Amino acid sequence: MALSVFLLLSISICFLVFLQDLLLSVDAQSYNQTQPSVTPIDYDLYHSSHNLMEEIRALVHRHPDKLTMETMKAANKGYGADITVVTYGKEKEKNDKRSKLRILLSFGQHGRELITTELALRILFILSEEKLLPSMDQASLNSVLDKLVIKVVPMENLNGRKVVEAGDLCERRNGRGVDLNRNWSVDWGKKEKDYDPYEENPGIAPFSEPESQIMRNLAMSFEPHLWVNVHSGMEALFMPYDHKNKTPDGLPLKHMKSLLEEVSHLHCQKRCMIGSGGGSVGYFAHGTATDFMYEIVGVPMAFTFEIYGDGTAPARDCFKMFNPTDFATYDRVLSDWSATFFTIFKLVPHQLGDYSKASIMKLDRLVSIDEYLDGYLMERRNRYGKKMEVLELGMQEIRTYFRLFLLSSVLLLFMFCSRISKSKCSRPIPSAIPL
Repeated sequence: MALSVFLLLSISICFLVFLQDLLLSVDAQSYNQTQPSVTPIDYDLYHSSHNLMEEIRALVHRHPDKLTMETMKAANKGYGADITVVTYGKEKEKNDKRSKLRILLSFGQHGRELITTELALRILFILSEEKLLPSMDQASLNSVLDKLVIKVVPMENLNGRKVVEAGDLCERRNGRGVDLNRNWSVDWGKKEKDYDPYEENPGIAPFSEPESQIMRNLAMSFEPHLWVNVHSGMEALFMPYDHKNKTPDGLPLKHMKSLLEEVSHLHCQKRCMIGSGGGSVGYFAHGTATDFMYEIVGVPMAFTFEIYGDGTAPARDCFKMFNPTDFATYDRVLSDWSATFFTIFKLVPHQLGDYSKASIMKLDRLVSIDEYLDGYLMERRNRYGKKMEVLELGMQEIRTYFRLFLLSSVLLLFMFCSRISKSKCSRPIPSAIPL
């Protein structure tokens, strides 16, 4: 009897285990069928970061009369970054650049947005005349470009791009997990209710990241008349502000809005959203590059362009969401948006008129001692090629001495006040005057 019960229990347990395994197998198959596959990077369409930068170096080498290139380096707390800057400008005299309209373009600020760096390469090919714009007469284009100096940052976030290429296709932040488009000082650090640290980590302080430090110093030394920060995720032409539902007032708004409306009419076929970043996207972004460029650097025309987005892509399929995955769409995006930029190059001089260096707004804010010294010493490092370890050590020493100076000043003041107080108390009390 006992043996029969034992056998019955054993058979029941085996059946339950079999049933559980069967249900798990069905669930797994159902899960795999409902979950979309993740699109990998198509290296037949896209350059790797290494190959793209090598192609740019070769392009600059072939056209030294039109293009020059420099690599700017910075580091902070053990984390370093390099940013390559390509300058287009046909200089006739040593100071010719200061008499021309100055344009600063940044691509690849978010690592997962590979299409933006491909656009940077296409624009450089057209500037070198190795590729032509079929929609624009080359002689007319050259006449426009002769009046401009254009600085192109083809890949602002090289470290973040390497993380994406290593397999994390949704990574937008830099090599240590900071969103470079939240690391600038205008309204830095404010977090909305839907704040996601994976997407929007602003860093431990404004300009804590070497990439942001380099871009800040580049902008403040170059003083551009036009800034465009190029992203993907949708199709849009944004002006300030990102951190509030408001646009600039008066003449700046008129100029920027007029330019964007004409660009949209010529190139967007009503696909592009136009307005302030904060008022159009549906959420506020704090500590962005474009708000800093407009408010602090005083760039008369500061924009964020979004050049592509696939709204049908699943949330986890980031490569497809931010980048075209077939050649026809890839080529269309690059052709349309490169034509857009050269239309802007043509329109900006008419929109701004005769903008001289003096017409650029200057800083009208208090700058912290740390921020001032960061900028000053980094500029000297870039000019004289000092090693970054020396810069970091020098910064630490200067800050330490400055704080010691403040502390010693307070102590000396305290001792001085105490001495005066004691001297008053120790005076002999005069005797009563006799009657």
